[in-house]
Amino acid sequence: MKKLALILCLIFPFWVQAHVGGHYSQGDLMKIWHLQNGQHIEGNFAYGNAESIHLEQLHGKILTIPIHSLQKADQKIARMKIAKYESLHEFNVPFQLPISSKPNIPWLPWISILFISILGLHSLVPKKHLTWSSPIFMTALFISLIWACKTETTISPSSPTSPIVPTKTSISFLDSAFNPYKKTISTNYDDTYYYVNSNGIPEHNMMVGITSWQQQVPIPQPYSGNNHWSIPLKPVYEATPLSTKTNFMKGAVALAVNGIPIFNALNNRGEDSFVIGELDQWGGHCGRADDYHYHAAPLHLVATSGLKPIAFALDGFAVYGSKEPDGSTMKALDAYHGHEGSNSVYHYHGTADYPYVVGSMRGKVSTDPATPAPENQILPQAFTNSVRPALSALKGATITNFETLSATSYLLTYTLSAKKYTVKYSWVNNTFTFLFTDGDGKQSTETYTRK
Repeated sequence: MKKLALILCLIFPFWVQAHVGGHYSQGDLMKIWHLQNGQHIEGNFAYGNAESIHLEQLHGKILTIPIHSLQKADQKIARMKIAKYESLHEFNVPFQLPISSKPNIPWLPWISILFISILGLHSLVPKKHLTWSSPIFMTALFISLIWACKTETTISPSSPTSPIVPTKTSISFLDSAFNPYKKTISTNYDDTYYYVNSNGIPEHNMMVGITSWQQQVPIPQPYSGNNHWSIPLKPVYEATPLSTKTNFMKGAVALAVNGIPIFNALNNRGEDSFVIGELDQWGGHCGRADDYHYHAAPLHLVATSGLKPIAFALDGFAVYGSKEPDGSTMKALDAYHGHEGSNSVYHYHGTADYPYVVGSMRGKVSTDPATPAPENQILPQAFTNSVRPALSALKGATITNFETLSATSYLLTYTLSAKKYTVKYSWVNNTFTFLFTDGDGKQSTETYTRK
């Protein structure tokens, strides 16, 4: 009998502990919660308050998560569930787990376990050894309490410096995004980067509709050979993403799949380029080197790209249009202007509102030490040199037309003070000729050679 009592005493406490508060077991559906540092947590909402939520995991394990550590979309879900919980328990004060690192102890079942353990010990040990102060009794109590403490934990999210590492981007995925534009671009790759060669000229029309013009015009750019665009194949989450409000006022932050760079939504003066009329109907304009680039999302590419990415940020993460990759409605965006997709891989979305493409660089990027913030720029990226001196803004001018005269010549038309002006230009190799005609028909010619 004593042996049987001993076996029951050893087995019964563990059997009870395994079933205390456990609504879920292996195979049950568990919600995945996304933390701002990239960590994923599985668990179903049990209850919560304004500061934290408590999740029930497999076999009744309770996890406490501070709401502020969740990504914005999951914060909304959490608050919605809290509100629903509170409405259902309006007249009942729920049992609250402490919002701290102190463990939760399910007292009632463990009092039962302790009682059963004492009975078992009573059948095996002489009564004179089972006083409240006896070593045997105190040891049984201590072991019971320690085991009980394992049923609840307060989450301590993993360090933001070591989030989940995204998987390597497949070449076939990148090819599928860039292939529709192979008429004007070419690509290759190695183990580190996917490279894109481009002349910086899109197939669509340019410049029409600009009302704040710097007098620059689009010319071909040498984005090829060793001066290609580089997209990291193994993006890594950044612990402290750099905001485009205070960084990257110089250079590109992304590359559209048609080979046109995408710059910060803000110009180098910190102004929203779209709002002040610097951009054409496609969201682009020319920089000081007569280099055409976008500042807004090239959403027009969706007509060709469909549900594939319309761009890739220079941190390696894809940029989609206004729909998710599976065609569903775009989900809520985080502070970086993106979120994780159904495949647990982060991506951005292009939108018609600021910041248009990238709010902060979710992935790690290297910056040029020679250009401090806010005019820091991402490295590596393609560069260009000015062919002619940069000009100043032409107040009151509006670009009304842009024509392709041949494969190597364009004609830009603008109005100023109700008069029509034109810039006709062409190039042979690296030599560019500009013919300017003013509102009174007076002409002048300038020729420059790219060094």
